[in-house]
Amino acid sequence: MTSRDWQADRCAVFDRDDHACRNCETTGDDADSTALRTYPVGAVPLEGTVHESSLATVCPDCFETLQFASDAPDSTPESVSSEELFRLVRETTRVQGGAISDVASFASLATSLPTTLAAVGTAADAGDDSESTVAETAAAYRDGRREALLALDVADARLERVRAVDGTAFDADVRSSLSTVAETATDLQSTLREAVVRSEIVPVCLERCHGCFEPLEGEDETCSTCGLEARETGDWRGGEGEIAFERLFSSINDSLQGASTTTETLTDRTMTLASQLTES
Repeated sequence: MTSRDWQADRCAVFDRDDHACRNCETTGDDADSTALRTYPVGAVPLEGTVHESSLATVCPDCFETLQFASDAPDSTPESVSSEELFRLVRETTRVQGGAISDVASFASLATSLPTTLAAVGTAADAGDDSESTVAETAAAYRDGRREALLALDVADARLERVRAVDGTAFDADVRSSLSTVAETATDLQSTLREAVVRSEIVPVCLERCHGCFEPLEGEDETCSTCGLEARETGDWRGGEGEIAFERLFSSINDSLQGASTTTETLTDRTMTLASQLTES
């Protein structure tokens, strides 16, 4: 993330998020509400206005945490004690656990979209008011996407702190375990992001933007509302161009199953590291 001043109706974003940090839930009652920041999640246009659907409210402390991920490559290795390292790894694991839950919820919502929108179409054909249902579905999708992406960004930032630890202060076994934990956690992040990307393909298959959920117009590859480039759907089409939703849903489920397996491995390796730190 750069120093760019993210342009949007900040008041509207804060109002939507109830003037509370979407990561730690700090509110204006707990901190100076004027210090709240808007943080961009997912891909955003390089220039122009950033649509509110891709902006989340965060407090100054969480904003600083998120900034660490972009500053980490230039940071000096950090010396920590065994106790501090244990707390750092434990917190990273806790944050990743929350990210898994958020990604799974978003994936569940995304895979329900074809059925939901089909029901809306049926209601509209029958003369029933369907606009409110579409609006509610769009809001739920945008919220779920933001929550999942923000959670992953926070986990990335925590993981960067683990990577930034100066391992030379520990013995070879601890250094090896720490490297293994960081590698496994990185694999988990990659798998979760894959699940999010594939979930984002679902609305595009329904001719909706994967960011703001507004209708995509004709053959346009860029959303006229938020400026995001549409996800590719070619891999999920049959021989006659029809969408193979079951195959897409299966791939999303496979990613989530992979995340579950990796989480079990990460738990085992984290316990091994904790044991070594206790003995050191």
